[in-house]
Amino acid sequence: MKLVHGIARAAARLTLAVGLPAFVALATCGTAFAQEARLNVVAAENFYGDVAKQVGGDYVEVTSILSNPDQDPHLFEASPKTARALQHAALVVYNGADYDPWMDKLLAASPNAKRTVIAAASLVGAKSGDNPHLWYKPQTMPAVARAVSSALSAADPAHKPQYEANLARFIQSLAPMEARIGQLHKSYAGTPVTATEPVAGYLCDALGLVMRNARFQLSVMNETEPAPSDMVGFEQDLRGRRVRVLIYNAQAVSKLTARMLALAQQAKVPTVSVTETQPVGKTYQQWMSGQIDALARALGDRGP
Repeated sequence: MKLVHGIARAAARLTLAVGLPAFVALATCGTAFAQEARLNVVAAENFYGDVAKQVGGDYVEVTSILSNPDQDPHLFEASPKTARALQHAALVVYNGADYDPWMDKLLAASPNAKRTVIAAASLVGAKSGDNPHLWYKPQTMPAVARAVSSALSAADPAHKPQYEANLARFIQSLAPMEARIGQLHKSYAGTPVTATEPVAGYLCDALGLVMRNARFQLSVMNETEPAPSDMVGFEQDLRGRRVRVLIYNAQAVSKLTARMLALAQQAKVPTVSVTETQPVGKTYQQWMSGQIDALARALGDRGP
């Protein structure tokens, strides 16, 4: 009897020894398949990538090309790695309106009939020559999120309910920010402000603020020298405190914009630093709400 039990135990140990690698291999294959099953999404800018991730959840793998808030986005140059990512993407989201013209070239160079492309500019009616900083426009991200949900649902119908639920959650999360904008509009509409670049121009429009020195800002954005009269007008606005706030693009700095910042500080004009790229570790909602609150404080608001 002992001999029989010994043989049985040996057989069990052999089965376990042989079966364990097979089980591990099977589990590894299952994990790899699950990862491969995710839809590849490429976003030109990380705030669009963040929205795609919030809507797509666990069913998407998102790559954001511009993601460093310490780097001037105007100096970006596409690489072969960027081209490869686009080639294998099921969905591509970019800004348009000449903000990221390299995307059009890369997409044309790697045609893919199965790839869906979303340009935020097309969703909100922005065209070449318009202010391209569309993510500061309150209507942009809801439109992008809806387009992303629709594209993901078409590519992956099995998870359409999840995409739609995530979309509803995202839209709802923007409600406090929209309410804050409405509140500030009532208090500060008509208030004159200025900026080194039109980064937060759409936000200022939503708040009803009067933006001064627009020609100066366009020159800086397009990396051309502002007209002498535009520079004098800007300086007079700061020295004479004709504006309530200076909005300063901290991501694209030059000697000229640094001089205007110094003039504002000398004249005790409140300044607000904004960026074009979403900071690491923050969602779009957190980032934009923080910038709205900073602008509100500079205007003199004592709200939340």
